[in-house]
Amino acid sequence: MYMKTAVIYARVSSTTDRQSTTRQVNDLTSYAEFAKIRVLRVYEEKASGAKKNSERPILQDCIDFSVQNMVDVVLISELSRLGRNTFELLSTVQKLIEAKINIYFQKEQFYLLDENKKPSLFTPILITVLGTAAQLERENIQYRLNSGRAQFINNGGKLGRKPGSVKSKAKKEQEYAEVIKLLNKEYYTLKEIAKLSGVSISTVQRLKKEFYVG
Repeated sequence: MYMKTAVIYARVSSTTDRQSTTRQVNDLTSYAEFAKIRVLRVYEEKASGAKKNSERPILQDCIDFSVQNMVDVVLISELSRLGRNTFELLSTVQKLIEAKINIYFQKEQFYLLDENKKPSLFTPILITVLGTAAQLERENIQYRLNSGRAQFINNGGKLGRKPGSVKSKAKKEQEYAEVIKLLNKEYYTLKEIAKLSGVSISTVQRLKKEFYVG
């Protein structure tokens, strides 16, 4: 009996030890065992989702290996692991479709191709919608942070603190709510969080020590 073959691709945004691909790999390995799919290789990458896919060498190796060895399916934890730019995402998906390689997105729980290795009529629409949602998430976070800072200043608040003053934990939770939220996601590096929130990396590092629960 023929057993389908697969590769696993896992990615986290942080290039430090703060984030790990272990959970993604374990979950996808368990799925492969359940679905009776033979995993040929596991690719693990630490790279920002904002990077162009051409600048992610491990992803390129994963695609090249899959095409050259006619792998049946690439297993991925969720759509955003392929990138948060819609055009980059569609380009990668198209390359795999042309090679008749399926993709399984575990979080979304769907395969890109049907049993005849053809995409359904709804697949391009779904990919575009989900990819656009991932891209918009970054833009919405930036908007909320900018809006929150503006409101804080308009209400008489001042960014930073007076020399010698100490903020209470409750006040920091209120003022840096979005930063703390971002810290407890897998998607962003400390540098990205600092850029999105408009605070220094040292501030993000201090908040990470106090509030990060990952």
